[in-house]
Amino acid sequence: MKEVKIEATIFVYENLASLPADISFLMQKAIEARKRAYAPYSNFQVGAALLLDNDEIITGNNQENASYPSGLCAERTAIYYAGSQFPNAKVLKMAITAGSNNKITNKPIPPCGACRQAIAEYEIKQESLIEIYFMGATGKVARSNSLANLLPLVFDKSVL
Repeated sequence: MKEVKIEATIFVYENLASLPADISFLMQKAIEARKRAYAPYSNFQVGAALLLDNDEIITGNNQENASYPSGLCAERTAIYYAGSQFPNAKVLKMAITAGSNNKITNKPIPPCGACRQAIAEYEIKQESLIEIYFMGATGKVARSNSLANLLPLVFDKSVL
């Protein structure tokens, strides 16, 4: 038996003001999307904004349903829309923000496991990395240079 160590590297910005201007703009789009989320059951709103290589910005937010788990997360809402409307475009960057009506969310909140798997599919499909920025409603912003960094043991088409 041999031990294998897997690590992730995350870069952390102190707040929105410390982000580069283009990323701050993208995160503002994610914040706007978060404010439009439909989350009457969890009271946890998430917004996502994607920058495509054709300069389009696609946003998405979580959409809940009384019939759990029929809703959809913000990240998948945005990335599936991008794939539907711009099938040949590559996703360059993704900004995610999450906030709760029940508690303060001031630490970076990464994508859930299902969203990581969906985003991984697009990194593999487009054969290029997606830079991901994520935060709570306020506070620090984390950056991962790729989804593969957040999900190093990805399940992909090579195992099918």
